[in-house]
Formats: sequence, structure tokens, C-alpha cells
Amino acid sequence: MSEKIFIFDTTLRDGEQSPGASMNMQEKFRLAQQLVKLNVDVIEAGFPVASAGDFDCVKNIADNLRGVQVAGLARCHEKDIDTAWEALKKGENPRIHTFLATSDIHLKHKLRMSREQVLERAVAMVRRAARYTSNVEFSAEDASRSDLGFVCQVFTAVIEAGATTLNFPDTTGYALPDEFGAQIRYLMEHIPNIHKAVVSVHCHNDLGLAVANSLAAVANGARQVECTLNGIGERAGNTAMEEVVMALRTRADRLPYHTEVVTEHIHASSRMVTTITGLPVQPNKAIVGANAFAHESGIHQDGVLKERTTYEIMNPSDIGLTKGNLVLGKHSGRHALKDRVEAMGYTLTAEELDRVFVRFKEVADVKKEMFDEDLESIVMDEVLRIPEAYELLSLLVMSGSRGLPTAAVKLKVDGREVEKAVIGIGPIDACFRAIADLTETSSKLLYFAVSSISGGTDAQGEVMVRIEDNGKVVVGQGADPDIIIAAANAYLNGLNRLVFLKRGGRG
Repeated sequence: MSEKIFIFDTTLRDGEQSPGASMNMQEKFRLAQQLVKLNVDVIEAGFPVASAGDFDCVKNIADNLRGVQVAGLARCHEKDIDTAWEALKKGENPRIHTFLATSDIHLKHKLRMSREQVLERAVAMVRRAARYTSNVEFSAEDASRSDLGFVCQVFTAVIEAGATTLNFPDTTGYALPDEFGAQIRYLMEHIPNIHKAVVSVHCHNDLGLAVANSLAAVANGARQVECTLNGIGERAGNTAMEEVVMALRTRADRLPYHTEVVTEHIHASSRMVTTITGLPVQPNKAIVGANAFAHESGIHQDGVLKERTTYEIMNPSDIGLTKGNLVLGKHSGRHALKDRVEAMGYTLTAEELDRVFVRFKEVADVKKEMFDEDLESIVMDEVLRIPEAYELLSLLVMSGSRGLPTAAVKLKVDGREVEKAVIGIGPIDACFRAIADLTETSSKLLYFAVSSISGGTDAQGEVMVRIEDNGKVVVGQGADPDIIIAAANAYLNGLNRLVFLKRGGRG
């Protein structure tokens, strides 16, 4: 029987630290529900002391989800530990995850502490956390650039103080796989009480080696991998959960370990992260990229048609990838829609289903074919919407090779109808200028991207924008068969998110 590797998902905490990827409480909870369906072992729901919003999000997840351990991050400070427990205490086997740097670089320039002080603080805070729960994780920040003898000393002491998981992070993504594997092996051989704890790794992807380093660590004794969906996270991101899980599943011949992740939910989970955060997946991304199971070469196509395993080492159905066949049309009823949405992995309340059904009918009247991707976009847009200060009532655009591009926009702004016509460089520029004038926003558009959700000239266009206002960066998204309407909805979605944050919206 192969050994189990625990999957610690930090999409909601470290993943959210990607620029512009902040999530509100509803979005975090919806994604946490999806992580439960994936059957990850631990969900790191946030950093409770960081803000009231983070505290509420962690508490909401810990209070309401079962079948998973919920973790909260805490620095080695009394307030952090106590606040984390207040957020987590009603959870199922809640985990306090506390951390302190161990590298001389961090000790000298960030902490301004001696090794003795770090050791004393780590032990004291782990002991404090252990008074609340027996599920305590300690992370040695920047461990891969630390003196291994000192790390062993700290780990030995915190185990005795009550830590049951020891995390050895490659915080800066600096390590190489053979080097990182050797470091884990050194820990296993030089910590006398290591059998009392699970060794974990948390790798960053600055050199593109996060997954390779995590697998090297597993081969040398680590039994927990900390990761995120789509590999999102600070800078170049984190270890991609789907890559680690599928590597262990596909290469069990060389890596005799297993996870309990339900891989058939990977594709839907990846799409959910993209939709919530607005961070697109590159087409050639392993496992979940659009081209991961696509074959352009004639030789490859011929081989796959004759025998799939000639060029495919995984079955697309293993990650829940369907071919996007026609499933519903404009004559389909509410029951058929509910069945299909549930088959895609979404559980909706009656009120949410009503909203989705109305929007589904609107889109189905325009499109000849409705694909899973179309339904997914509708579900995410309707279910995860935030309170709207701005609502698009009508949009008329005139553009062409002759004449000036003009957009006439009518909005509802805090319940009041306003309208304006504006000339722009192009139709979308004119539309955005009109919206900016009507909403009196001074925000800056940082990024604009358009993609097609499904094939065909009647495909829904999906637009993602990134907007900045006074240091706050948010993502806005919109989808519609009319790309200009999709762009207007994306811009308004972003502006609504900014208003939501300014008015005290949490998360």
C-alpha cells in the first residue's frame, strides 16, 4: 500500500496574494466548498489577524464547512495566535499555522533577532497555540536558505512544544530539486523526534521549479505538500496542486505515494479560480491549460486516433475535462438546467438557480448552442455577484471605418438613472469613457483581455479587466455574445468591487 501525501491547499491565503486576486467572503466560501469536493486535507483559509475581512472569511469557512481541516496563518506573536484561534475554534480539527524565519538573511535584515531569540520565540508561540489545539503547524520561513543545523534545532524544540506538522518552505523559489531533496533527507536523519510530526514543504516558483522541488521533497520524506490551484500566488506563484496530484497519480511506478484528491473535480476547480480571480491560465499550462490535451501535429493526431496512449499519458476525463458537447438549448427547462449544473459540480440554492435560469434563457435566445463553458460563465456571474452600485441599463455603440466611434450608455447609479454619449478612439474606449464619466471614477485601467469561452462566431466573449484606485487593485469580469457589452459589464464589475471595498465590504 502506497503512503498518503497530505494536500494542504493555500489558494485562499497565499494564492490570494497574487496582484489583483483578492476575493470577497462569498467568493472565498464558494471556492472553499469546491476544495471540499476536491477532498483536499487542509484548507488554509486566510490570515485572521491581517484584517477584519480576513478574520470573517476564515471564521465563516471554519464554522460552516466539515470534512476538512481549516487552517489560519499566524506570525509568532501572541495576538496573531489568539486571533487565529478565535476565527478557527468552531472548525473541525482546526489548525493554527504559525511561522518565523530561520535564515540569517531574515534574522539580520528583517527580524533583527539572534538565533537564540528566534528559538525562544518559536517554542513559546507553538506552546501557546498548542493550548488551543493539538493541530499545530510551524513553518521556518526561508528554510531552504537557512543553516540546516539551526533548522533542526528549532524543529526539534517546537515538536516538543506541541507542533505536529513542520513546514520547510522554499520561500524565494531559490532551491534546485536535488538540493531541496537532500535538505529534506538531512532533516529526516538529524531530528531525533521527527517521527512525532509530519514534514511539509511549501515551494515558490521563481525558477519554475516549485513542482519539481515538491516531488523531490516527497521522495525524501516529506508527507505534506502546500500548493494552490493553477499555481497562483505571490511573484511567480506556488506549487500547482493539480500538477503535483497528477504527477503522483501518473508516475506511481517511480513515486509510490497517493493523495485522496478527487481528480475529476480539477478542471472545474481550475476554471472557478480563473473566474473568481481573473487570472487566466496560459494555454500550454500543464494539466489544466487549454492545449494540455490538444494535438496540432498530424503525426500526433494520427497516433491518438489509433491509440490514445501513444501521445496522452493522462485521460482528459481523469481531471473532469469534457468535450463541451451540446447539452442545452433555449427550449430546455429549469429541471434540465439544474441537473446539468449539478453534474458540472455546482450546488445552487433555489434563489441562485432562478437567477441562473433567467440569464441562461437570455443567452440561449442569442446562441444556437450552449456549452458547459457558457453555463459555467453564467453560474459564476450570477452566483458570485456582489452588491451593485452601478448597473448597465442600455448600451448603443456606433463605429466603423468612417465616422467617430461613439457610445451612448445608460446606467443605474445607486438607484438613479443616468446616461451619456461619448466619443472615443474605438467603440470600447468610448464605452469606458462614458462609464467613467457617469460613475465619476478616477480609477486607472491596468489590464484588458478578451477571450472566447467556446467556439463559433456566436461564442460568448469573456472580458477581464484589472483596475487600480488609490492602491486598491481589483479584477472585473464580464461575458456576453456581444463583446462590447461583455467589456462594459467587466468594467462595471470592477468598479462595483472598488465601491464594495470602499464601503466596508470584507474579504
